[in-house]
Amino acid sequence: MKIAVVGTGYVGLVTGTCFAETGNHVTCVDIDVHKVNKLKNGEITIYEPGLEKLFLRNLKEERLFFTTDLAEGINDAAIIFLALPTPPGEDGSADLKYILGVADDLGKLLTDYKVIIDKSTVPVGTAEKVQQAIARNYKGAFDVVSNPEFLREGVAVEDFMKPDRVVIGTNSERAQKIMGDLYAPFVRQGNPVIYMDERSAELTKYAANSFLAAKISFMNEIARLCEKLGADVDMVRRGMGSDERIGKRFLFPGIGYGGSCFPKDVEALVRSSSEVNYNFEILNAVMKVNEDQKLHLIPGIKKYFSNKLEGKRFALWGLAFKPNTDDIREAPALYMIEALTRDGATVCAFDPEAMKNVKDLVGDKIDYAENQYDALIDADALIIATEWNEFRTPDFSKIASKLKNKVIFDGRNLFDLAAMKGLGFHYESVGREIVN
Repeated sequence: MKIAVVGTGYVGLVTGTCFAETGNHVTCVDIDVHKVNKLKNGEITIYEPGLEKLFLRNLKEERLFFTTDLAEGINDAAIIFLALPTPPGEDGSADLKYILGVADDLGKLLTDYKVIIDKSTVPVGTAEKVQQAIARNYKGAFDVVSNPEFLREGVAVEDFMKPDRVVIGTNSERAQKIMGDLYAPFVRQGNPVIYMDERSAELTKYAANSFLAAKISFMNEIARLCEKLGADVDMVRRGMGSDERIGKRFLFPGIGYGGSCFPKDVEALVRSSSEVNYNFEILNAVMKVNEDQKLHLIPGIKKYFSNKLEGKRFALWGLAFKPNTDDIREAPALYMIEALTRDGATVCAFDPEAMKNVKDLVGDKIDYAENQYDALIDADALIIATEWNEFRTPDFSKIASKLKNKVIFDGRNLFDLAAMKGLGFHYESVGREIVN
């Protein structure tokens, strides 16, 4: 098939590359001339494990193309994906100006039947708004489909190539047939393609992300309670996760969720609910818990240093909101950096992929290390904010030799309590006893 993908951000580039990988002819469109030129020249613009290999292969095989010209991009395409930003507005609602702007442009360019697909995460009713925007200028036949993405940063290629499910929102038999053919190579093992109406498909994405966010916040509250009651959240987590009704995933406590999806989607669903006079009480609590959790380690840090952080230096391992990505949007590390530096402390950070993005955001407000161990030099304590695999089994003797004090504050519960006790560290984590 010939496909156009409008938007070459995270979702658009993964979508375009993976469709090209199954033999489709894909043209990606973006208004950013610099980005498009880089992509044309084989320079990938996001970090995502496994993506660059597919990107370069399909570029070489001339199945993947890039342009800044919307008319050129959609010229021969039977299917047009809209993978555009939906940033939160001041009131938390999703801003649809980019999607509706392109829809308006499409109405001026269409000359025959095409399927236009909302791939971005959008509020309920967006498909109807896109339909109306196109129809203002184009009176021919077309269909607007809701096909939300369920990509996890760090494993997005695997999620796209082997999806748990594909959700397709359309009441058009013609569009349903085209979408079924498009996704057939990705569901050969029998994973379901679920057809529904557009509004239900739009809500499904928000509901899924909000439920996962709720699981995370619930476990973080359980972790707080464990700290007060003397229980161990790891034991509680294992006991809960063995119940098949609950499952093992998304039960790990930590210092809150971040990224581009959960914070934005939860807030957008709360806003959509308020617009129809429904108070989504659980999600309001989820947001409040998560906001507090990002600074969960700070009181313990202050207590250990007798509320005197001025002049203290902290090593910070991890800046991305999760491992295997360079995404720092709503990353807990940023909140801790702000809290520590506000109290007069200095921070030296290391992250395998996200340091450039943090430098672009905060500049020289903090220092940056060449590797995880250099970050420890002359530091009074180590703080762990992201669970990169290379942080899981470090050289503890090297940590001890470089730190001024054998002190670790672990926001991701990477280390075994008994091992830390045997090594002589002061070790504070989330929902577990403090090791002295």
